[in-house]
Formats: sequence, structure tokens, C-alpha cells
Amino acid sequence: MSQPSKPVSFSALGLSQPVLKSIKENGYEQPSPIQQACITPIMEGRDVLGQAQTGTGKTAAFALPIVSQLDVSANHVQVLVLTPTRELAIQVAEAFQSYARHIKGFHVLPIYGGQSYTIQLKQLKRGVQVVVGTPGRVMDHMRRKTLKLDQLKTLVLDEADEMLRMGFIDDVDWILSHTPAERQIALFSATMPKAVKQVAVNHLNRPVDVKIQSTTTTAKNIRQRYWMISGMKKLEALSRVLEVEDFDGVLIFVRTKMATEELAEKLQARGFSAEALNGDMVQKQRERLVAKLKSGAIDILIGTDVVARGLDVDRISHVINYDIPYDTESYVHRIGRTGRAGRSGEAILFVSRREQRMLKMIEKATNQPIEPMKMPTVDDINVNRQQRFKHQISEVLAGKDLGFYRDFVAEYVTETDHPPEDVAAALAYMVHGDQGLLIRETKAETHERNKGRQTTDSTASSSTHSRVKNHTGEIDPNPVPLLDHPEIEMERFQLSVGRELGVKPSNIVGMICNEAELDRAYVGQIDIYDHITTVDLPADMPKELMTILSKARLCGKRSGLKKLTTTAEQPVVTRKKRKKDPSKGRKKRPVNNKRKGRKKARKD
Repeated sequence: MSQPSKPVSFSALGLSQPVLKSIKENGYEQPSPIQQACITPIMEGRDVLGQAQTGTGKTAAFALPIVSQLDVSANHVQVLVLTPTRELAIQVAEAFQSYARHIKGFHVLPIYGGQSYTIQLKQLKRGVQVVVGTPGRVMDHMRRKTLKLDQLKTLVLDEADEMLRMGFIDDVDWILSHTPAERQIALFSATMPKAVKQVAVNHLNRPVDVKIQSTTTTAKNIRQRYWMISGMKKLEALSRVLEVEDFDGVLIFVRTKMATEELAEKLQARGFSAEALNGDMVQKQRERLVAKLKSGAIDILIGTDVVARGLDVDRISHVINYDIPYDTESYVHRIGRTGRAGRSGEAILFVSRREQRMLKMIEKATNQPIEPMKMPTVDDINVNRQQRFKHQISEVLAGKDLGFYRDFVAEYVTETDHPPEDVAAALAYMVHGDQGLLIRETKAETHERNKGRQTTDSTASSSTHSRVKNHTGEIDPNPVPLLDHPEIEMERFQLSVGRELGVKPSNIVGMICNEAELDRAYVGQIDIYDHITTVDLPADMPKELMTILSKARLCGKRSGLKKLTTTAEQPVVTRKKRKKDPSKGRKKRPVNNKRKGRKKARKD
């Protein structure tokens, strides 16, 4: 089967009404080629062999028909989705949850290595209809009999070629061999290596063959940049970008209609001319807002993906992806709203650490690099504000009749004997109020400038200080404030590994960031002793996260991470055992007759 030639609507594909409602809220107006080709055969219960590039919307291609046909009254596992990585497992599970938001009683569970078994076992016992997991952890649960697939209806293999590359293909084959014979399989792969084809031959029953040629392209005249979300809040980062970018009209994309309204209100409070645009608006409201953007009555529109369909405003110079899209097709539609009619355009993408995979997918699908951007500093913003204010003064001097005001100021100067410069300064103050023209450097940024005097580990975060110490008594239980985020309350934690096992600060930072999905900017001071290590972390770490970190392995040993509560704890000192002399037998311990007599007397 090739790429569908005649587009259809989602409503024509037989999806349930709650799912169609979610599709509309997500801003999807028309199915992508992979969705159009796969939804109907999956709804019919047929096996599907789909070949399409990552990011073409294939998650919706299998999730939408599956959610439409689930029996939510039954709490056993009906669907299993296998993914190569935990990041993709989380992403797919979130997509299922999004599509089923109007279906009561729906439960989906992502299971993957690095997460506590306790959490997963609790939810499996409660009952879920959909499990999304990595092969290794799925096999563990199957062998433990905690994941029962005897009533499985549908199994999805997502990114099968990636599972092959990562060495999971034998695990996948084992899992497939331990599922019911009468189950539906949908296998998706960007390429079709021999081993993946063999899995399809062995386990799929006369599959519908779907092959989609990706047509994802972006205009060459659009400059694409991304900012990796760090300690700075997204709203603060967005405000700084809008302060320094030379924009005409801006389109900002978020994921939900509620977020459009919240962000619009916050930007308005910061002095930006912004409005929310979402699918709940009637056509006349939408047209009125678009007209205001075209005329310059407003400068910023905040919307969901529905805005990207059919919105044509030449004035849009910037598209900002405040929330990263779910797939590359959406990204292309979004940034296609700028760079119109041969003009140049700017596309900016905010990316969190767990979303880096989607960033790589977008770069691969569009075949264009997305360059990192440096967040504007306080000095950048203040220089820009001063230049903008000077420009406003020049525009008024050049284009307005100031005769009355000139006479008024001259009269005031004569009456009060104040210098004209002071009068002008007072008028400027009246314009900007107590808030002032310039912004001030935050405490974190002051620390940033001064931190060059601190010694840091090159592989740890800029906020992480590390020291290798010899133990000389009690350990200081008091944490050191973060340089970048001094406002965050910290606590000191202890790990049961130390210098004797060759542990390094980079090992500790890597373990915490990977297992807890914590930004490395929030990992504080690390002190490495002979047998233990202490690390400073935010004080509000959830109990579940602490359990995961305590069971995580460092240098072949469980980290044993726990709070360093009272006055410090002594490191564990192991006593060397004496070598036995084989020529000598074991000495009998002398009997203490007095002690023995006392013990007997007590018994009597």
C-alpha cells in the first residue's frame, strides 16, 4: 500500500465520539498519511506492517483506533505497546492518556527500567487496560507473573528497527512467543532490516502493508533555534526572548486551550500585547483576532496546533514553540506560519531534557539543523530597553506637534529653577513608574558571575561542587545553597559508595539525572569520602523518587541514598579479617563459670 492519495476526515474513519472530541481539542483537523492508512485496518482487527519515519504521527495511527475500541469496564491488560526507550514509553503513554481524556475508567501504565517495581506493581494490581513498556522490564514482569497477557487483544511494536539496533530483537521475539495466538499485531519501523522482516514473517498474520514516504520539509528561509530548558522558568525565558528579538508578529504554540489563556494573561501582565486563540472560539471571534494581528492591533497570538491549519498572516516574523509538539508534522505546520511570501522567518523551540529525543527527530525529519540559542542576559535586555526608549523619543520628536508641551516645560523650568535635564528625567520616571526602565540581576545571576572563583567538577553541572575528602570525624549535615538557584531549599543526602569503589562526581550526577529525571542544575555539592558520599539535593524530593534513587546502582553497588538527618553519620569502616593459620585449630572460648552461675540462678 502506498501513501493515500485522497485525504479524508477523522470522522470518516469510524473512531468513537470521545476520541473525536479529544482529536479536535488536540488541534488535529485531518489525518496524516500514516494515520489515514492504518486506522481503518486496526479498527477492523487486522495485523499491520507500517513503514514510516519517526515523527510522522504514527503514535496516533495506532493509539486512536485502539482507544476507540477498548473495553474500559474490564481492568485487565488488553493492549501492550513495546518501545525501545523509556523516553518513548512515557511519550506514548502520555499520548494514550491525551486521546482517552473523555473516557472514564481508562488506565495506561508505562513500565521501564530505572523506575521502582513497587510503583509498577501497585498500578498493575489496581488494573490497567494499556501497558507501554521497554522489552527488558516487560519480560521481567512476565516472568514474575505480575504482567498477565492471557487476555491480550492487541500488541504494538513501535520503532522495531531501533529495538534491533539496541539489541532487543530477541527479547521482542520471546515476548511475542508468550502472547495468545489470537491477538492483533501492529509493527512500525522507519526501515525494514532483515531481522525485523523475520519477526513480521514469524508473528504477523497476513498484515496490511503500509509504506509512507515522508514529505516533511521546512522552508530554507526560516532560521531555527532551540533553547534547552534549565533552571530558569519557561515564562521568564519567553519574556526575555520577546524583550530582545526584533519581531513584528509572533505566534506562540502551547498544547492545551487552558494554557493559551493562562500564558496570554501572564504576558499581558508583563506589558506584552498578547491574546489567546483556541478551538473553543466561534469563527467570528477567531477571524476578529486574526484581523487584529494583521493590522498590528495586537502583536502576539498564543494558540494550539489548530492555529497552524490555514492561518496565513504575512506579518508573523516569529513562531515560538513554548511546548514542543508531539510529532514532526505538527512542528512543520507550526513554523510554516512564518517565512511567508519569500520573507525570512524565525522559529524558536523550547526543549526540556526528556524531550531531546523529539528535537533529534525533528532535525532528522526536516534535514535541517536547529542551532542552540543563548538566553538573553540582564545586560542584553537593558541595552535593548534603552535603545527602544530612545527610538520612541526620536519618533515623537520627529512626528508630533510638541509646541504646547515645549512651552509648558519652559514655563515650569522658569518657575522652579530646575534644570531641563531633571525635568526630562522626572517625565521619563512618570512613564515607567516605580518598576523602572531597567531590570535587575537576580541572585542566581549574581552568583553566576561570581562562580568563577569556585572549583567545580568539569562533568557535573555548573551548580555542582565536588570534593574528595578524607574522613576526620563527623560529617557536616548542613547543605550548601545552589549558586544558580539560592532560593531553593536544599538537604544533604548520603550514599553508601565512596572513593574505595572509584566513584566520581560525574557518576553521581549522571545517576541522579537519569534515574530521577532531575535537571543537573539542581544537583548541589558532592563530598566523596573513603566509604560514603554526600550530595545536596532539593528538600522537596518525593518519597517515590527517593526509593528509585536508593535502589539505583553506582559502580556495581546499590547507592543506598538516604537523608543525612541528625548530626552527621560516620562512614562505614570495614575491618580487615586475619588470615587463618591452617596448622592451628580453632581455639575454644574459655568458660566464665561465674557468669554461667548467674545465668542459671536467674533461670531458677
